[in-house]
Amino acid sequence: MRKLVILRGNSGSGKSTVAKELQSILGNNTMLISQDMVRREILKVSDGKDTKALPLLKQLLRYGYDHSEVVILEGIMVADWYRPLFELAVSLYGEDVYAYYFDLPFEETVKRHKTRTKAGSFGEEAMKEWWVEKDYSDVLNESKIPEELSKENIVKMILNHISR
Repeated sequence: MRKLVILRGNSGSGKSTVAKELQSILGNNTMLISQDMVRREILKVSDGKDTKALPLLKQLLRYGYDHSEVVILEGIMVADWYRPLFELAVSLYGEDVYAYYFDLPFEETVKRHKTRTKAGSFGEEAMKEWWVEKDYSDVLNESKIPEELSKENIVKMILNHISR
């Protein structure tokens, strides 16, 4: 049975780290779709309402549904801007969508960002510009991930959810 894991939250919250760990554990036939990779590296387009990344993300999601056992979709993905992607996700995967929102305070995301290899690419000022407080989706039934959960505990929780 196909499963979709969605990891959303503000920059620096730990989405990419968890996504890569999940893919590593789940192994073959696990597709990882990174919003940043699609938007910044493949297309070099801005984020926002009607971003040109949205059609490609939708196509990748369809591809993953057709060809992968597990798809992991991760990124900031502001709820209003990416609503069509989330609606497609629910229409494809139904109850096999496992969505998580990293619900961390701004100060914690800045602290985590400083430990990343790309910390020199942007700083606190840019992160503040991108910040969307409590950006919960009304399309996805998201579990909230608080700051006190470690990467290991988040990964265990998600693996437990998807293995039911």
